[in-house]
Order: sequence, then structure tokens, then C-alpha cells
Amino acid sequence: MVETTRPEAAATTSGGSPTHRLVVIRHGETEWSKTGRHTGTTDIDLTELGVQQARSLAGPVGELSLTSPWVISSPRKRAQRTAELAGLRVDALDESVTEWDYGDYEGRTSPDIHRDDPGWTVFADGGPGGESPDDMTRRVDGVIDSIQPRLDIGDVVVVTHGHFSRSLLARWVGAPIGLGQHLSMLPASIAVLGFDGRSQNLTALGITGYRSADYVDAGRPSRRMS
Repeated sequence: MVETTRPEAAATTSGGSPTHRLVVIRHGETEWSKTGRHTGTTDIDLTELGVQQARSLAGPVGELSLTSPWVISSPRKRAQRTAELAGLRVDALDESVTEWDYGDYEGRTSPDIHRDDPGWTVFADGGPGGESPDDMTRRVDGVIDSIQPRLDIGDVVVVTHGHFSRSLLARWVGAPIGLGQHLSMLPASIAVLGFDGRSQNLTALGITGYRSADYVDAGRPSRRMS
């Protein structure tokens, strides 16, 4: 298990804003994420490389020196296993932090979808028969609302999925959910969200325990290992 600190009292800024952090972790690689297939409700496990990526998170998670962490995980096995391999004890499984419901586009890649629906992006158009951007905005905002009181007590860790995590980052800073299209969460990567006393901010993005510059998947097909 990752070592954590457990203070006697909650920490807040002089203005009353919590000083604890929201730590967002995307699960490790799966066969579908590697090939760019949209994986919403499908419950698929990590690849062997995904297991190594998830296990490598123990180092950076430990370096965060989490304070009284409350760990929430998506119930999907790829998220639960990532949490376990990273040395985190899950306190709650929560359907509200599962991946975007892609509806009819579940299991399809973007190039395949674009043959039928040119210009489609999930952040602009959602999943037909699944969740729209407005649906996702409401779900993510509900998660943030539920997390806020716990940040008076300690850090909160959410182990989740690619598009959900990017949506959460966007809404945390008060931006439209479409900002998520311009943010990246590699497999088994960490983002840290917090407060500066006046506003909610993105403190760190793209933390990994492996050499991410060498990682190649459908999202970065031009990358090649030397």
C-alpha cells in the first residue's frame, strides 16, 4: 500500500477553500485503448503492458504524499485493477465515474466512425444512443459536487477513464466540456487538481511512472521508440 498521512484536522486556506487535492488517474492500457476502439460500457481488462504501466504508478502516487485519501474507482475491471496495482485501497466503487457512454459507437475507432459521420468528436457530438455532451456535463458536475465536501478532510483520488478524466479536468476549471478535446490523459497517467485560494486549477498533468515519450497507441501513431 502507498503510505499516506492522516492529520488531526482538515487544512484550508485563509479564505476557507480546501487545500487538499483531487487526483485523477486514468487506467492502464487495454487491447481496445491501444487500437483506438471506444471503450465505454465494455468491461475489458488491462494488457500485460497495461499491468506494467499501472504498477509503475506506485512511485508517483507515493511521491504525492496523499493526505487522508478517499479513493473512488470506476467499477470497470481496468480501473479497479489499476488502483490495486498502484498500491491504492479503493474506498468506493462509483458508476458516476465510468467512461462516456458511446452508445452506437461503442467498440468503433474514430477513423471507422468518420466514414459514416465525418467530423464527429465525442466532445462535440457525444455518443448516438449513449451520452450527449450535456449528459456528460451534468454527470461530471455531479461528481465534482459530491467530491467537494471530502476535500475539507483530505485528498480525493478518482481512478477512471480517458474521456471521463478529460471531461473532469475541463469542468473542474469551469470550462465547457469541449476543452477536454485539447487535454491528454495517457494510459496510467495522473492529473492533479487543486485550489489557489480563489479558483480551482489544474496543478499537474501527464504524470507517469513509465517513459511516456516512448509510448505508442492509436492516439499517438507517429511516435516511435528509438
